[in-house]
Amino acid sequence: MSATESTVLVVDDDFRVANVHVGFVEAVPGFRVIGQAGSAAEALRQARELRPDLVLMDVYLPDGDGLEVVRELLADPDPPAVIVISAANDLGTVRRAVQLGALHYLVKPFGFAELSARLTAFRDAQERIAALGAAATQDDVNRLFDLLRPAPATPVEEGRRLAPTLQAVRDAVAASGADASAQEVATAIGISRATAQRALTQLEQSGVLRLELRYGSTGRPEHRYAVRKQ
Repeated sequence: MSATESTVLVVDDDFRVANVHVGFVEAVPGFRVIGQAGSAAEALRQARELRPDLVLMDVYLPDGDGLEVVRELLADPDPPAVIVISAANDLGTVRRAVQLGALHYLVKPFGFAELSARLTAFRDAQERIAALGAAATQDDVNRLFDLLRPAPATPVEEGRRLAPTLQAVRDAVAASGADASAQEVATAIGISRATAQRALTQLEQSGVLRLELRYGSTGRPEHRYAVRKQ
């Protein structure tokens, strides 16, 4: 593992959700996504070919159970770390993930700050391990496990850690004074409407913005976005 960069494989059966998570990961300093997989078979293949440092693993996959993939990966001689990301919130699934050795478990949907805090904790722990010698004292072990317990992220951290385009879109919505459409944001900061819409959707899914539907006399409702009050 590089001392300055950790590689990540993102596994999710919904490519739109996977793309959001890729954006989250790459907005955190020291992390780079090297693969995306939408099935259990593809997750195993990419993990073993690409050798990522960290896997973000969904549980519900079209051809199998993501936790079975975790079990196989963690049985390898040089396994990656695993963070489970799933809509499954039953205690049986959570307990099984813990027993298999998952580093963390995030229940979907979650925001950027929640994932960022766990990635940062992982990075800090890896840097601490690299700085240790061949053996660790009990105090060293205690500090490592403390590092893996991320502090709650604050709204200020959420804003500061957004990728540049996401931050520009968020700021454009805030500057509107109320709410804004994708076209209005695109015009304000000089990007395409499609790019603005993707960014707005990502920010809404992460909890930074809220979606408001404005109904006219005919046709589909207009999608407008406002900054979520913290």
